[in-house]
Amino acid sequence: MNKISFQLREAVGEDLQALKQLEDRCFDYDRLSRRSLRHWLTTENKAFIVAETERQLVGYVLVIYYRGTQLARMYSLAVLPEYQGQGVARQLINAAEKQASSAGRLYMRLEVSHDNLRAIKLYESIGYQRFGIFLDYYDDHKDALRFQKRIRYFSEQQLHAEIPWFKQNTSFTCGPVSLMMAMHAINKNYQPSQHEELQIWREATTIFMMAGHGGCHPFGLALAARQRGFNAEVWINQEGPLFISSVRDENKKRIVEMVHNDYCEQIQELGVVTHYTDIVQDDLTEAFKNGAIPIVLISTYQMDQKKVPHWVTVSGYDDYCLYVHDPDPTGNQQSDIDCQYLPIARSDFDGMSCFGGDRLRTAVIIRKPGTGKLRNSQRKQRGN
Repeated sequence: MNKISFQLREAVGEDLQALKQLEDRCFDYDRLSRRSLRHWLTTENKAFIVAETERQLVGYVLVIYYRGTQLARMYSLAVLPEYQGQGVARQLINAAEKQASSAGRLYMRLEVSHDNLRAIKLYESIGYQRFGIFLDYYDDHKDALRFQKRIRYFSEQQLHAEIPWFKQNTSFTCGPVSLMMAMHAINKNYQPSQHEELQIWREATTIFMMAGHGGCHPFGLALAARQRGFNAEVWINQEGPLFISSVRDENKKRIVEMVHNDYCEQIQELGVVTHYTDIVQDDLTEAFKNGAIPIVLISTYQMDQKKVPHWVTVSGYDDYCLYVHDPDPTGNQQSDIDCQYLPIARSDFDGMSCFGGDRLRTAVIIRKPGTGKLRNSQRKQRGN
């Protein structure tokens, strides 16, 4: 077969009809609709590249960038059957990786059907490494293999833990689900459930926060962990009631203060170690390296432009990134799989891991029972 001559360029609105025809020819299941294609042609935070000959579009690649992270996801790749095996897919991927790297992304991720051996061979030949599987992923019930490639190189040394990912079932239970992920990673006998998710929220909630349901207090989450047999240690950089500046009603403020004071009494009674100071990245990585799992409060503003406090679970780190399990895929319109080992650049993490005008910074470190606290003799503590 003679090699074809084709060019790569950015997809434009006028390509919609040709893209839909190409999509329908290449896929029997999981096709992108005309509406979805139109959306991706007009939205930002993506790379959309087409390959064309003098006569027609012969392939495309669509890559999505997620706000606030260093992750790119190869959302869709298609090449017409009669043009496969001629280097079209390889060049599309190469162009997409270059664009994603220029946009500051460190990793490209993708999913591929477990029996698509031709595609798997291509991905492996250009440096993608398998790191997971999702059962019953596609419309035809086939499993999907997950692959990842580092497209910008800062460090090859990455430390991560095998932490299961769970999705929060409500808009206000990020704290309980982050805690459940940490506890299950430490002790596989601990079994999360939706009932447990709501029970922990009832134990840890601040009652009121902003206009909606209450978020979870770090003391409440630490106490919930202790009640379930885990060692918990709290870092917090302020001593007064949390989130109170967002509560306008004076009676609600009084209740928030009562809840906070009650948590303080329980923390002191149980001897939960509390560091009243900023937690820094070295503290998080030292805890992680020693087998603990931190859960951290972040602001979602860099992800979704909303100033909302949100709990995540630290799942790994390297020289350039901290990685988190985010229990809420809807916050950044991500798929479930993109919420796992989500890379956040160290240069961005400090800005994300504080909330509100008073710059609240807090974390809860979960450990096995009987394990010691972080080495930190110079910091102000309460408890023993």
